[in-house]
Amino acid sequence: MPSPLKKYLPVLYGTYFNTLSYISRPYAGKRAFDTFSKVRKGRVLPQQEGYLDQARDQRERVCGYDIQTYHWKGSRDTVLLVHGWESNSYRWRHLIRHLQEHDFDIRAFDAPGHGLSSGRYFHVPLYSECLLHMVQKHRPSHVVAHSVGGMTALYAHYREPASSVEQIVTIGSPSEFQEIMEHYRRLLGLNPRVMQALDDYVKGRFGFRLQEFSASAFAQTLRQKGLLLHDIHDSVAPFHASRKIHERWRDSILVATEGLGHSMQQEAVNKRIVDFLISGK
Repeated sequence: MPSPLKKYLPVLYGTYFNTLSYISRPYAGKRAFDTFSKVRKGRVLPQQEGYLDQARDQRERVCGYDIQTYHWKGSRDTVLLVHGWESNSYRWRHLIRHLQEHDFDIRAFDAPGHGLSSGRYFHVPLYSECLLHMVQKHRPSHVVAHSVGGMTALYAHYREPASSVEQIVTIGSPSEFQEIMEHYRRLLGLNPRVMQALDDYVKGRFGFRLQEFSASAFAQTLRQKGLLLHDIHDSVAPFHASRKIHERWRDSILVATEGLGHSMQQEAVNKRIVDFLISGK
């Protein structure tokens, strides 16, 4: 049973931001974004350390953050793994076993504020900078990304279409940032003044409005082959997100599953990913 404080914390935050919007709307927008972006879990747990220590590689300096990287060596072409929100590179352990069976060279990294990387805050534009840094340095042929990592992969390759990457796999990934922020609005009970301030803050900081940040729009420009895996009952990222991306991504395959949840680390999923990386189908 959740504690009373945890239960009512979203309401308290919402009341604070709503009140603040009448005192300083720009500051309310900034504080609302900072609260949304703060990482609350995803650090490496004691039971995860042993596995990750075997592959721990360099710490890369990206945008002022120390990003922890991992490397499982193989003689085949390189696969770059991109985890989701409040997770870390340990989440790929089952897929890594399948990739190693085919001798792929495997790279992964912890996002800012996650795993063993530094930082307290996380957002897709920052994550995309880290991803592009890894792509430019390690020249992977394939990117496999989960949840918000998938949104990040599409945004990064929309920004930098010319790269070594030939295939992108997304797993349970969202599409429209506006939908994510609408969930945030409902959770905290934010008033229209806060939402407008939040939209203005994002526009001033990143150069786009909330409704303009759309993975389905980014997908229209992609040159890579794509595989989208999504469970139709996903309670975290709605299935229609991948369906919309697939409709706009010319060279993509959509695989709908049922009953596999959001994480989708099952054997069948991992085998399907490897099959796609090998055959392109």
